[in-house]
Amino acid sequence: MSARVFRSRRVVTPDGIVAACVVVQDGVIVSLEPHGAPLAVTDELGDVALLPGVVDTHVHVNEPGRTEWEGFATATAAAAAGGVTTIVDMPLNSIPATNDADALRAKVRAMAGQLTVDVGLWGGVVPGNAAALEDLAAAGVLGFKCFLSPSGVDEFGHVDSRSLGIAMAIIGALDYPLLAHAEDPAALRPMPVSTRRHADWLASRPPEAEAQAIALLARLSAATGAHVHVVHVASRAALDALAAAPAGARLTAETCPHYLSFAAEEIADGATAFKCAPPIREARERDALVAALVARELALVASDHSPAPPATKALDSGDFGRAWGGIASLELALSATWTAVAKRGATLVHLARWTSGAPAELAGLAARKGAIAPGRDADFVAFDDKVTFGVNASRLRQRHAVTPYAGRALRGVVRGTWLRGERVFDGAAVTGARAGRWQRRASAVDPAQAFA
Repeated sequence: MSARVFRSRRVVTPDGIVAACVVVQDGVIVSLEPHGAPLAVTDELGDVALLPGVVDTHVHVNEPGRTEWEGFATATAAAAAGGVTTIVDMPLNSIPATNDADALRAKVRAMAGQLTVDVGLWGGVVPGNAAALEDLAAAGVLGFKCFLSPSGVDEFGHVDSRSLGIAMAIIGALDYPLLAHAEDPAALRPMPVSTRRHADWLASRPPEAEAQAIALLARLSAATGAHVHVVHVASRAALDALAAAPAGARLTAETCPHYLSFAAEEIADGATAFKCAPPIREARERDALVAALVARELALVASDHSPAPPATKALDSGDFGRAWGGIASLELALSATWTAVAKRGATLVHLARWTSGAPAELAGLAARKGAIAPGRDADFVAFDDKVTFGVNASRLRQRHAVTPYAGRALRGVVRGTWLRGERVFDGAAVTGARAGRWQRRASAVDPAQAFA
């Protein structure tokens, strides 16, 4: 493959923003050269920023088994349009759930010929599957995921402290991360069977549910040595619990664009597109999360893209008691995050760290993903960070046009996305062959081998 040269006055690297030419050979970054170097430039970006491709470590693809909810073809197309070059798929909502090596192989077979961008897989931790965890690691998962409260689907049960401790001892010995949905079921409260009020949903999932679950995870992390990554932090109480972790605990945490963008006071009755768990909380909680991200109390931002058909989201009735709890935002996550943090003094270097560098580290992919640096994959997003656009849900590439961002003004337009130096989104359309690959922790796998 001939060399490609990407030139921008604003190349976003881990060390700062530089005017440079990024030289790519065989899909890998070879060097960064001066902006005025006498090179045959193939991709001229001018003042548009060149960022490392987003690594979204919290995506529910739902295939096989619930492909009518999303699927690899639509999810990876949406990812490419949003500047995302690698997603890591959650083990639940597909059938079978990725709770053993056979289920993982079914997931890998379902990917074949469908991937616009790269995909990694998390394995599940559920009651009774501790004996399957080492096999899952050997089969290629990047780490594991558990729920401390009911997940919403029968095939992915939540763990109690005993089964969690057993699993964490194994995961700690493997030195893989355990991602945890941290809500203590003992702290959850009843809500009306049927209600159009988001306030009722909010009251049923109080902040102390997050804090109590994190306290348990911290104790078990200190006891087992396992790295626990707390997903979708939504409250100041959760941040306080993370800060209070005992010596020896290995904890990191993320938040999501919707917790940085929305406030409970603004959610209208019947607006079930906003339902998620933990719930979107009040403006004061949102502001605390933005401040915590800037202060590095949180490691990263991930979408928690969890789509569902309109009927499953109960859009017709607006019933929060019946609606599926999940927000679809994969294509919009980069822009939504930038919209929330730019006004708080964050830079594009911060944005790249939160959406690419830190997620790549979490997933064990940092040797080849997460930064514009020699030796890394040439995964890029051209990001026009000063331009604002209005979200037209009907034009999103996800399977269903259901998102709480519909009609919202966001800052930052994706002008192009490249995977290993090849364009997969040109600013208007998803382009190119299905060149995405299954990503394992040790090394990138050739698609012909990955799907054999």
